Amino acid sequence: MSGEFDGKVALVTGGSKGIGRACAYAFALEGANVAVTGRTVSELKATADHVRKIGAEALVCQSDFTDRAQVAGVVPAVLAKFGRIDILVNNAAIIHPRIDLVNLGDDTWYDVIEVNLNAAAMLTKAAMPTMIEQGSGNIINISSIGGRSGARGRSAYRVTKSALISLTQSLAAELHDHGINVNAICPGGTDTEGYREAFNNRGREDHPNLILPSEIANLAVFLASEKSSAVTGTAIDAFGGNNPLFG
Repeated sequence: MSGEFDGKVALVTGGSKGIGRACAYAFALEGANVAVTGRTVSELKATADHVRKIGAEALVCQSDFTDRAQVAGVVPAVLAKFGRIDILVNNAAIIHPRIDLVNLGDDTWYDVIEVNLNAAAMLTKAAMPTMIEQGSGNIINISSIGGRSGARGRSAYRVTKSALISLTQSLAAELHDHGINVNAICPGGTDTEGYREAFNNRGREDHPNLILPSEIANLAVFLASEKSSAVTGTAIDAFGGNNPLFG
C-alpha cells in the first residue's frame, strides 16, 4: 500500500464511530498509520482492525475525555508507539439533545465543555512540541454548522463548536511560522451514531439530506495534504443538503 501520507501518523479522537472512524479509514487508505481514541474498547478495536486490513498500523488509546488525566496520556502513548504525530483530528464530542439551559444538568454542561473543547485544546497543546520539532503538521478541528450560530436548546454544544473555530484561528497564527497548518471543518447534519442517539431518529432513513461521515473524512484528508498547503486558519463549511442557502 502506498499513498500521500506514507510514513506519517494520524491521531483521530472519537475514532470508534461516525466521522472519526471514517477519518481513520481515509487516512489509512492514503498510507498513514493511525491512532484512535474513544471510550469503548470493542469499537476502537474494530476500527483498528479495519485499519490494519487496509495495510496500515493502528493504535488503540482507550480514554474518557471527561478525565483530564486520561487526556494527558494520549499523546505520550502515540509517541511511544510511532515516534511522531503528523496529523491531529480533534473530533471527539458529546452531542446533547435539545434542552434549554434552565433544564440542562450541570454535569452535562461541564462534560460537554471538557470533551468538545478542553480535550481538543489540551491534546493540541501536547502534540505541538513534536510538530514544531518536525517543522510540519496539520491540525483539523471538527466544529459544526452549529458553531456558526446559537440555537434554542443547543447551548452547551454550540458554545464549544463556536469556540473551536476561534481556537483554530488562534493556533493557526501561533503555528504558521513552524510549518503547521490549523483548520476547522463545520459539517452540517451528519448521519452518525451520535446524531441518531441525540435526536432519536434513523439518520438518512428519516432525513435524506444528512451528510455521510466519509464526505467529511475526504475533506479532512484534503486539509492534511499538500494540495491544501495554502489553507490555514480557516473554518470550511460542509453543510451538504442542510445548507441554509437551500431554504
